[in-house]
Amino acid sequence: MFLTKDIMLHHVTLVLIVISALSACGLLPDQKEDTQNWSANKFYTEAKEKLSNGNYEAAIKLFEGLEARYPYGRYAQQAQLETAYAHYKDQEPASAIAAADRFIKLHPNHPNVDYAYYIKGLANYHDNWGIMNFMMRGFLKQDMSERDSKASRESFDNFRELVKRFPDSKYAADARQRMAHLLNVIAMNEVHVARYYMKRKAYVAAANRAQYAVREYPLTPATEEALYIMAQAYNALGMHDLSDDAERVLRRNFPKSEFIEDIHETENPPWWKLW
Repeated sequence: MFLTKDIMLHHVTLVLIVISALSACGLLPDQKEDTQNWSANKFYTEAKEKLSNGNYEAAIKLFEGLEARYPYGRYAQQAQLETAYAHYKDQEPASAIAAADRFIKLHPNHPNVDYAYYIKGLANYHDNWGIMNFMMRGFLKQDMSERDSKASRESFDNFRELVKRFPDSKYAADARQRMAHLLNVIAMNEVHVARYYMKRKAYVAAANRAQYAVREYPLTPATEEALYIMAQAYNALGMHDLSDDAERVLRRNFPKSEFIEDIHETENPPWWKLW
């Protein structure tokens, strides 16, 4: 049987298309990395190398492959922990938390279970968002306290559980520092909300929110502005005794506060301000 030149070219084209498709899918035997004979140690070593090089997606796949091939033993357990960390580094907080929770559920008495709690706290700790963090804190000049405090509260709870259950953990000291910062963030979030209510002239809501911040987070920097808002809100409501009380507490605890001179600013507006 003889093939014409056109038919031969057609067959060659089809072969090249098939080869290209297979190559794109990674299905060619000489281009697909063969892991069939890999030991657990080989899987783990390769995954750790990918993780160290910042190739988090590849590392996650190898860790998951390790666990699928060798579901029992220390390598599989370590791979579960490393998977949580890799998701965290890859800015996938939900996946990191899910992986950490899975490890805690499967191995509640594991000697490294404290690390799983630590990863959960880090994943919720929104002060390290990569490019998003740069935009929020740099370009848009927004800090953590101006965003929804739900994740900050969850992060605080994660770190608190770590410190409570594992006070001697090597991650406990860092967790305590982050908790202190998060407490300030949560308190300041209440002040941001109170400030918003003041702008809307919702003085009752502003006073209540500021009072809540003072009552629940009295030792945080947010207390200073919260007292100032209370004084202004109560004054606007005609509740001058409460306004004076808030001002007195502000002066006693923050004698050099920049807010003090502005407390009564709204009482005597400039003659030129007609609106």
